[in-house]
Amino acid sequence: MTRAASQAGLGWVGIVRLGLVQSAIGAIVMLATSLLNRVMVVEYALPAALPAGLVAWHYAVQLSRPLWGHRSDSGRRRTPWVIGGMAVLACGAMLAVAAVGVVAQSAAMGIAVAVLGFSLIGAGVGAAGTSLLAVLATRVAPERRAAAAAITWIMMVVGIVVSAGVAGKLIDPFSFARLQLVVDGIASAAFLLATVAIWGVEAAGGTPRPATPAARVPLRPALVALWADRRARGFTGFVFLSMLAYAMQDLILEPFTGLRFGMTPSQSTQVSGIQHGGVLLGMIVVGLAGGAFDARRGTTLQRWIVGGCIGSALALAGLALAARVGPGWPILANIFALGFANGVFAVAAIGAMMALAGADGEAQAGLRMGVWGAAQAIAFGLGGLIGAVAVDVGRATLGSLPETFMLVFGAEALLFLIAAAVSIDAPRRAGAIGREVTI
Repeated sequence: MTRAASQAGLGWVGIVRLGLVQSAIGAIVMLATSLLNRVMVVEYALPAALPAGLVAWHYAVQLSRPLWGHRSDSGRRRTPWVIGGMAVLACGAMLAVAAVGVVAQSAAMGIAVAVLGFSLIGAGVGAAGTSLLAVLATRVAPERRAAAAAITWIMMVVGIVVSAGVAGKLIDPFSFARLQLVVDGIASAAFLLATVAIWGVEAAGGTPRPATPAARVPLRPALVALWADRRARGFTGFVFLSMLAYAMQDLILEPFTGLRFGMTPSQSTQVSGIQHGGVLLGMIVVGLAGGAFDARRGTTLQRWIVGGCIGSALALAGLALAARVGPGWPILANIFALGFANGVFAVAAIGAMMALAGADGEAQAGLRMGVWGAAQAIAFGLGGLIGAVAVDVGRATLGSLPETFMLVFGAEALLFLIAAAVSIDAPRRAGAIGREVTI
């Protein structure tokens, strides 16, 4: 058993408390990426490219995740980095909302304030999220990792849903003053929730770690050493490819159902709920069955990853056929299946990420989580843009809506298959590795 495994002793209550932190992160990010996007475009008639660019920028800032993870490795506790990151995240959301009011007075000044706000959001997510995942990786026992990943990500979705519902009710009737008050209140409450939830969890999960020499290595040499690990490098490639395929569908799925299946805006909006319902079910299945299957039959998280990626590819192939067939295809069932497969691979991948991050002890767990978080951020930032641009280019060059969506969904399916192949090949190329860290 690895050193990390022997130290990991976080119970279910502790895991749920870390899930509350993830809920708080999701709640604040929703305010910036969803609520503000709608307010800027609808209530203030700003170009849609402005909020889209700001969201892309907050992903770009998350390239700093390796830095935050490396710094959290250098101390005896990661809790201060989680709390500090949450404070920066909350302040960023408040500032981003304030920028909307400034835009009405001066467009240039408002945009500058918005960029600063979203920079803080990206930095806060990077610092808090990376350090939180490092705590999970080093404090959760191997047999509980799949369930821990499922719990924390389900709770993140719950945080997003609750935050959206509360904000939606409280900002009506709309005014800027009410918007600022609601966002400030939710962001402050989320910060307090995260602080109370994380406080003392590390102590409950194990003894404080000493400041090891490995943790004091400067960032650049540490990154070079990490990249020399073929196992870690291969997993980075898998994270990027799978998340790129995952993100490519985000901006085109609802337009697809409207353009090809004649769904009304209300019906198309329900598509997102159906897909996320499938995602939640997939997460729950892996969370409940993952640890039990591992213990009884030696099944590893790698099989869940491969199965989820292949299932996602098959569901996307179904959407490609749906583009050709049109009305009459069981589109809602197809979308639910896609969400289910996405949920399976996502939670299994996060569980494997936790296993690999803690495989060699705590000294570089934060750095590893930071590298993989940065790869995910790049993929998310590029994925939505590539998917939307591909549809526009395809319609302009091919002149056929069905053929365009067939090609785009087919390309996404291929990316998932390549990601599955990479997840299989990475440990093989790295040589024999322990069962606990098999991906």
